[in-house]
Amino acid sequence: MITVYDDRQRSHDPQMFLSSGAPQPCPEKPARIDALMAAVRRIGGPVVSPPDAGLAPVAAIHPDRYLTFLQNIFTRWSRIEGASAEVIPNIHPANRTDGYPKSAVGQAGFHMTDTSCPISAETWDAAYWSAQSAIHAADLVLAGERAAYALSRPPGHHAFAELAGGFCYLNNSAIAAQRLVDAGRRVAILDVDLHHGNGTQGIFYDRGDVLTLSIHADPERFYPFFWGYASETGEGAGKGANLNLPLPRGTGDDGFMAALDVALRAVAAHGTDTLVLALGLDAFEGDPFGGLRVSTPGFARIGAMVAGAGLPTVIVQEGGYLCPELGDNLEAVLRAF
Repeated sequence: MITVYDDRQRSHDPQMFLSSGAPQPCPEKPARIDALMAAVRRIGGPVVSPPDAGLAPVAAIHPDRYLTFLQNIFTRWSRIEGASAEVIPNIHPANRTDGYPKSAVGQAGFHMTDTSCPISAETWDAAYWSAQSAIHAADLVLAGERAAYALSRPPGHHAFAELAGGFCYLNNSAIAAQRLVDAGRRVAILDVDLHHGNGTQGIFYDRGDVLTLSIHADPERFYPFFWGYASETGEGAGKGANLNLPLPRGTGDDGFMAALDVALRAVAAHGTDTLVLALGLDAFEGDPFGGLRVSTPGFARIGAMVAGAGLPTVIVQEGGYLCPELGDNLEAVLRAF
């Protein structure tokens, strides 16, 4: 399998986020790349850098004013006397139909859902090349590869069209899916991350052409809290094109595979001809977030079940945080392809 990765993704190095009101070291660190790349090297496939496809494929998902915000907010923020070293919001609108301010502080609150997506001088460049990796992986599949893996970091599935959140800035999986749709493919996005893919759901919620599915820890008491319930099935043209499969905290391999079986049946019923697998590895029993209890052999089962669907697949890296088994879990999934 071809892996797509650009080393400019390493430059983003967020220092902190707030967890239950307390400052904590950010777990979305560049060292994640080393653990994931070690697994790629063990498998032995080629690693390629993505060409620059430009902003157009990104802008197909994210509006201009949001992209302008991401590119310029750190410079603007740095001009504020006494501002923090990273852009972290301290105020939010009641909803995003409220007024759009000119203030850097106000725009940070408008475009960032939470405090876990700090923006530094390097964030835009890393996020841009993370998205380019996903775009090129989609292009490889369009060119005939059975599967391609985008080592996209920072991740993307918590990013809405105009909102960063949960370590995510550009929605790599959504961008890859749109690339496939634009080429005439019938696409489903299957998200197996520990956390609900709320940004992906939000982007496609009123569209029926892309099926979005997410298997995740029940959000009643778990991030992202406000999205990911089974009752959320889409609206308008998208009614019935969103499937959430929330799992009780502590669910292990068998419960996860039962949900995955339901999801894959829905993928087939959609008439999917190309799949985007939003591959979070943080459902692992030893992941620092500790929400679910999937084992390393369980990840091999996930890979086998998804590969068994027989669909051309763009695999886009989402979560999965530093623990000794992180690379082993990626290897377990990718070997199935």
